[in-house]
Amino acid sequence: MDLVAKEKEIRESGFAVIDDVFTDDEVENIFAAIDRVDSTKETFRKSNDLFAIRQFLREVPDSIALIFNQQLKAIVTELFGKDYFLVKSIYFDKPETSNWFVSYHQDLTISVNQKIDITGFGPYTKKHDQFAVQPPLHILEGNFTIRIHLDDTTEHNGALKVIPGSHSKGIYRPETIDWRIVKEVSCSVRRGGIMIMKPLLLHSSNRTSNHKKRRVIHLEFSNQILPKELSWSEYLELE
Repeated sequence: MDLVAKEKEIRESGFAVIDDVFTDDEVENIFAAIDRVDSTKETFRKSNDLFAIRQFLREVPDSIALIFNQQLKAIVTELFGKDYFLVKSIYFDKPETSNWFVSYHQDLTISVNQKIDITGFGPYTKKHDQFAVQPPLHILEGNFTIRIHLDDTTEHNGALKVIPGSHSKGIYRPETIDWRIVKEVSCSVRRGGIMIMKPLLLHSSNRTSNHKKRRVIHLEFSNQILPKELSWSEYLELE
């Protein structure tokens, strides 16, 4: 695995795919940990199009040791350094018949413990007892996301489509995209692989058309210390 090339790819394009981070047995052990938990809580979302678990690592603690295997921890350390920690975790299960569609957007908010007026932070939103706020741009620029793919994912079952390089343009409104000069890329990822992306990367996903599941664990990381009045809603150091 050429992590030097991957670091350059993330820096220039805003994303990279790395295969074979998890074995089939490791993926099955993650599924088993999910199956053991009580799914009736508020942090669990169920619909015909989507099953999601917010604060995933908190709700499924048995998954922590399985997810942060030696290979994933080495990738994070080599690409970003030793001072990053986890600040958000979500599990997405997009069923075989899902019509869930997400249009192009940037991930412009972080999850925090409360709503409080602080210069540079806002606006706030609240969903399912979880506060989110748009932080100063430098925090978003420094953060990164890892998406662990538990199924083979292609453009036919909701693989992300992205605009390479859009992460370097600051706040980039989708309605301003000039499709005559912009190229989109579909990011297929094999089961057990990961996609690393910057939150300011413009991305979207289509409806499922091949009747195959797409299960993903979404992890966000930061090395930023928030103002003392605010705390990350999740916090986990990588040991």
